[in-house]
Amino acid sequence: MGDDDILLDVEDLRVIYKTDVETVSAVNSVSFSIRRGKTLGLVGETGAGKTTTALSILRLLPSMTGRILGGKVLFKGNDLLGYDDNMMRAVRGNLIAMVFQDPMTSLNPVMTVGDQIAEAIELHNPEMSKAEVEQRVENILEMVGIMRQRSREYPHQFSGGMKQRVIIAMALSCEPELLIADEPTTALDVTIQAQVLNIIKELRDRLGTAMLMITHDLGIVAKICDDVAVMYAGEIIEAGTVEDIFSDGGHHPYTVGLFNSVPDLRSNARRLKPISGLMPDPTNLPLGCVFAPRCAEAMPVCSAERPATVFDGTHRLCCHLFGGKGDTGGR
Repeated sequence: MGDDDILLDVEDLRVIYKTDVETVSAVNSVSFSIRRGKTLGLVGETGAGKTTTALSILRLLPSMTGRILGGKVLFKGNDLLGYDDNMMRAVRGNLIAMVFQDPMTSLNPVMTVGDQIAEAIELHNPEMSKAEVEQRVENILEMVGIMRQRSREYPHQFSGGMKQRVIIAMALSCEPELLIADEPTTALDVTIQAQVLNIIKELRDRLGTAMLMITHDLGIVAKICDDVAVMYAGEIIEAGTVEDIFSDGGHHPYTVGLFNSVPDLRSNARRLKPISGLMPDPTNLPLGCVFAPRCAEAMPVCSAERPATVFDGTHRLCCHLFGGKGDTGGR
């Protein structure tokens, strides 16, 4: 894979939330890349730092508390962290778009859905006539399975699943090169989830859009992702292709815990095996491995030293079990 294939390259990203009372270490030296036309699944528990990572890419952190301490966010070779507000406004929605978690609060209740989609199109395409904008709005609504006549209706006239389709239509209205989808099916029932995921997958393939899919659902990852990064307490502890992560053997104990927490139709187990304990306090992270307090395979070195990253082809792990210092040796 050449450098020309990489659309987004995040390097050593560090983000905190600082208040008068405390400092939260939300993202700690995170690095990953997304290839053109491919989908990366960012997986982890609630509070792992997934949404903060996405907001940092688009420079949408809360201005009063959020602060990027360092790192690079290279989009087509240009560092977005060096862009001013005007330059970022040209990127957001046009080159990089985001589908936020909750469709109920992402739409303006006093504007028709057609006007809300048109707003993004007009902002980035000032040369388009009103008739051309209206045609684009109707076409994009039909792409997500909504009749064009409904462009004149208001958000309260749509169900939750339909609202999420409108959000997806807004995000794709300018045909961005990268789509960030932040748990786009969280508030939906399972049948609507499947419909929305199929729409996202179909549009991604049709438009050739790269995607960052943020989720805690491993089923979604298996269905639509090419690569996976597992995030815990602000760090990426394992990453690789879908085949690397879903193959048997050689995984971070946290990744193993995630899989054990999912029902397996091939197993006769009466109970699932949840990961014991809670994620560490982000204002007071452990000195060694961040997962050590919850890890059944923790060794003395795990509490004393941060593990190094071990590479095995496209698969990378951050764990003492695979770094040569553990009792089990290397990979």
